[in-house]
Amino acid sequence: MHGRSISHIIGAAFAAALTVSVASATPASAQGSTRSAAELMDAVMWNREPIGGAFTLTDQTGRARTDADFRGKLMLVYFGFTYCPDICPTDLQAIGLAMKELGEQAADVQPLFVTLDPQRDTTGHLAQYVPLFHPRLLGLTGSIDDVTKAADAYRVYFKRVVTGPTADDYTVDHSAFIYLMGRDGKYLGFFPPGTDAGKIVGMIKPYLAGKAER
Repeated sequence: MHGRSISHIIGAAFAAALTVSVASATPASAQGSTRSAAELMDAVMWNREPIGGAFTLTDQTGRARTDADFRGKLMLVYFGFTYCPDICPTDLQAIGLAMKELGEQAADVQPLFVTLDPQRDTTGHLAQYVPLFHPRLLGLTGSIDDVTKAADAYRVYFKRVVTGPTADDYTVDHSAFIYLMGRDGKYLGFFPPGTDAGKIVGMIKPYLAGKAER
């Protein structure tokens, strides 16, 4: 995750993350990132740019949320969308299982699911979706501008890709990392797509104990 740990996962992360991104080009006017998938994933995996930052979004209860709300806790931050057929639910399940495995220590961890599809992922829809993975998982949505700002801060690639005859027939092509943020809101590292719950727990426990390298 940090220091030596990142070298052990970086090759697997690059391969896994690329499987999330559709290879075909999309129109420049399509909703999503203005930077390429390769550029943004390179920034994350090789720590070339700052990761994380301020956001203002709305949780599944309709409550306004900012990153500052979670100071004092570690954050597991995941960007995706509820209509994602496989990658997102698999990773969210791993987050939920990790929270369960942490037991009482889970109280010091806040998992966040930030939608990249705010048009469909309304607060009401998220309220039905996120409890499927863990009762403390917060789903966050907002305007497309607010979602894009959050995604840009975390160097997340996403693009709406039309898949049918109308504009409402679409999927969301995106990178899929789980970001670990410190109690002070600063970036600690990432987990690649498909990381199992045991590895997540093993990586974050030293931070919960206050023994990890900062």
